[in-house]
Amino acid sequence: MSTRYRPPAPPRSAYITAGGARRLREELDHLWKVERPRVTQAVSDAAALGDRSENADYIYGKRRLREIDRRVRFLVKRLDAVTVVTEAPKDPSRAFFGAWVTLEDEDGATVEYQIVGPDESDARTRRISMDAPVARALLGRAVGDEVSVRRPAGEATFTVTGVRYEVASAVLAPTIGHGIRLQDLDDAADDDDDGDEAPADDATPDAGATPTPTPRAAPRRPPSAARRGRR
Repeated sequence: MSTRYRPPAPPRSAYITAGGARRLREELDHLWKVERPRVTQAVSDAAALGDRSENADYIYGKRRLREIDRRVRFLVKRLDAVTVVTEAPKDPSRAFFGAWVTLEDEDGATVEYQIVGPDESDARTRRISMDAPVARALLGRAVGDEVSVRRPAGEATFTVTGVRYEVASAVLAPTIGHGIRLQDLDDAADDDDDGDEAPADDATPDAGATPTPTPRAAPRRPPSAARRGRR
């Protein structure tokens, strides 16, 4: 039986803004200190009702715990790997990591994007990953420069009309240390594994199992312009 080959995903840039790091830390704290204890208690309450094989609350709770543990594990590893960029570059007139860039299209309409790390990109707030084609085209550009961007509807040309940076305060530049070890997560999963699991499916691993850690790729060096911006 043949299997479809899926090339490995390219490594993501290991940079994040102070605001992005704060949001990841807040998500991790909420999952670990609020959501997980709440779901654990709900599972315990459901288990006390009797037959667990047909107990929807118990089955859902165990699956939700596995989802939480996967996300917590990812956040712990990611926060340990990323570098928080808190300083504007020496040349703030050019677009580097963290910059808000205003673009004007051929019809005179304007739009503003912020160049951020891949963990914080969000189309709703117009934050684009530095790994995205649009961001790569903007790096190093200044007001007056023209940028060509390939879009699904075809290639479009924009003119840079503004570049600005937000100064990260001490409040928005938290220490990355989160105080959670992967062993803490493994121990918590072992405590949840009471020997009477809900029916397992092929797509969901056992809650008490420790996922095999994947080797962490060495963070890529930023473009030369970005390196100058972080000195």
